[in-house]
Amino acid sequence: HIDALRLDAVHAIADQSAYPFLHQLSDEMHQRAKELGRRIHLIAESDLNDPKLIRPAGTGGFELDSQWSDDFHHALRGVLTDERSGYYEDFGALDQLATAMTDAYVFANIYSGHRGRHHGAPAGDLDGSKFLAYSQNHDQVGNRMHGDRLTTQLSFEQLKLAAATVILSRYLPMLFMGEEYGETNPFQYFTSHSDEDLIEAVRKGRKEEFAAFAWAGEAPDPHAESTFERSKISFENAGEKNTLWRFYRELIGLRKHPALLSLAREDISVEHFESDRTLVVSRRSGSDEALIAFNFSDERQSVKLFVTGSWALVLSSSDAAWDGPGGAAGIIEDGGEPTLELPPHSATMYTKAS
Repeated sequence: HIDALRLDAVHAIADQSAYPFLHQLSDEMHQRAKELGRRIHLIAESDLNDPKLIRPAGTGGFELDSQWSDDFHHALRGVLTDERSGYYEDFGALDQLATAMTDAYVFANIYSGHRGRHHGAPAGDLDGSKFLAYSQNHDQVGNRMHGDRLTTQLSFEQLKLAAATVILSRYLPMLFMGEEYGETNPFQYFTSHSDEDLIEAVRKGRKEEFAAFAWAGEAPDPHAESTFERSKISFENAGEKNTLWRFYRELIGLRKHPALLSLAREDISVEHFESDRTLVVSRRSGSDEALIAFNFSDERQSVKLFVTGSWALVLSSSDAAWDGPGGAAGIIEDGGEPTLELPPHSATMYTKAS
């Protein structure tokens, strides 16, 4: 009854054989799925930006169903925060998020200062279902020194903006437990080993990992029971009364909108305006079209649109219904070059009138 397997750290699976384990696993799992008459998904976690994992077997790929996109996460976090240590040193520019939205990988055989070498290979031609997008996951939270979530780092408007960027992307959205209602408890790295040497090795290894990041304070003891207890989610704020929870549900519903059904690269384009910290995403599916505008700045921004026809407002994260300050235009009229007013830290979606 398993629907999917996440394959952890596939970059650490060393196999130089002609028929590597990952390829064999993919073949056998998909054959089993065929016998059962249903889908079984194999999802790779890798930071190699190597599309071979998800390309068809006929082109030399392993044909796994999907892969995490750490570049999408890093690019999004780079425009939401000022963190620039560790692997975040490669990120922070808005055009990188635009690239991640269209081509999945930011580093596709280009130089990475963090790695000190060229990194990755192009994968933008692949369907969006081949990639997972996220603003948080157990690694990106749990491998922070204090296991702090975005909830404790961003404003409420920024949390909604992050959610919209992920869920309205052309990729498969992945949510980290509790983010949909704004869980504030940390998710810290914890262990329950019995071997004393292993316990000490983990403690030492964790401290060494944090050396590349500018995090202050003392790392929690991964073997302390208190570290585990602090990391439990509370569920206290989940449910209809929670605005963020309702907003996430609204976004998930919007993924079924006709204009967003296509996940193909040719059906999305992105304009970015670095100085204003704004992005305008155009998505198409057949005759249906949508515009999604993102303002990552803390000021109101005006964006000139080069569109024709009339466009109706479908969603504004700044709307009072989502406890926002309001201010998004309700309709884009046909004619001229309309200017869109974007509230600070907001996501606004329009669809073209038929």
